Amino acid sequence: MANHPSAWKRIRQSEKRYERNKLYRGRMRTFIKRVREQIELKDAEGASKALREATVVIAKASSKGVIHSKMASRNISRLTRQVNALNAS
Repeated sequence: MANHPSAWKRIRQSEKRYERNKLYRGRMRTFIKRVREQIELKDAEGASKALREATVVIAKASSKGVIHSKMASRNISRLTRQVNALNAS
C-alpha cells in the first residue's frame, strides 16, 4: 500500500477516473447494442436513428479519453457500413 501522500492522492484520482470512465464505456456499449439489435431486426429506419445516437455517444467517449480515437472511428465505421447495407437491400 502507498505510504506517501502523493501516492494516496494518485490512488484517489485513479479510482475516480476509473468510475467515470466505466460510466461512459457502459453507456457507449449500450448504444452500440441498440444499433445491432435494430440491424438484427432488419429495421432500416430504427437502425439509422440508433446509429445517429450511438455516433454522438462514441465520439464523446473518445473526446473524454475513455477510448482511443481510432477505436471510436472503427466502431462508427463498422456500424455505419452495416446500417448502409441494410438500407441498400
